[in-house]
Order: sequence, then structure tokens, then C-alpha cells
Amino acid sequence: MIDSARWRRSRHSGGGNDCVEVAHDGGAALIRDSKRPREGVLVVPESGWYSLLAALKWDPTV
Repeated sequence: MIDSARWRRSRHSGGGNDCVEVAHDGGAALIRDSKRPREGVLVVPESGWYSLLAALKWDPTV
């Protein structure tokens, strides 16, 4: 699962090796640090990943 994952970075990344990478596989979101890709992967249900993204985009002034 993790070895064959197709990792991607945000298009908003500055191009350096200082961002989070994510891959999707079998209903799970795989998340890792681009600086240390072999040091561990956080695996969460895809629904949790999308909930996190929605929370980060939340604007309390609206």
C-alpha cells in the first residue's frame, strides 16, 4: 500500500522539500513529511482527511 502509493504535494508548495505529501489508497489518506519520507506515514480514513481540509478552510468571519 505505502510503497506503491502515488504521492503528491500541493500546487501551492514553494517547490522546496518542506511540505506535506498525501496519497490516497483504498479509502485511506496517507500523509507524510516530504523532508523525511521514510520516517513514517500517518494513515487516516479519507473522510477524516477531507474533514481536516474543510476545517482548515473554515473562515470564522463568515
